[in-house]
Amino acid sequence: MASRGTIETSKLKQNLEEQLDRLMQQLQDLEECREELDADEYEETKKETLEQLNEINDSLKKIMSGDMTLVDELSGMQLAIQAAISQAFKTPEVIRMFAKKQPRQLRTRLAEMDRDLMVGKLGRDLYTQQKVEILTALRKLGEKLTPDDEMFLSANAGAALSQFERVSTDLGSGDKVFALASFEVEKAKQ
Repeated sequence: MASRGTIETSKLKQNLEEQLDRLMQQLQDLEECREELDADEYEETKKETLEQLNEINDSLKKIMSGDMTLVDELSGMQLAIQAAISQAFKTPEVIRMFAKKQPRQLRTRLAEMDRDLMVGKLGRDLYTQQKVEILTALRKLGEKLTPDDEMFLSANAGAALSQFERVSTDLGSGDKVFALASFEVEKAKQ
């Protein structure tokens, strides 16, 4: 369900609107055929039609106000995490290692980056961005960071990583974050 219910909600709304049109036509037809029906039959049919109209009207009001949708709460959280991950991590390699729960590989990558920075193979801005991503991933994986790493992270972490931290913490389960990160990696490959 890639649409997360938005297409389905739109179809539901369309179906309700069509039912509304049908019931309005039914009322009009009922008035036109009033002479052909006995009084009890007319009143009973009109009463049923009006009840159906009220039910549809209530449903339409709920959809229009946002109280009724097929986009469930979990999908909403998943979308929030996807947005946070895509904003927080710009390096597919870091996302992949994070999603696969590979702290050792993340630490190896960090050591390679330190070396590349010293020999001038890696620019300071890119180094800072990727180091922040790796340290954030390590923290989310439950790894202990050195005091220097903690200071580096707090000095350089941007709003996107703070958002990722908040959203993933609100979820409660790291497995959901990992599953979503894996999904993002697969999506990026395509």
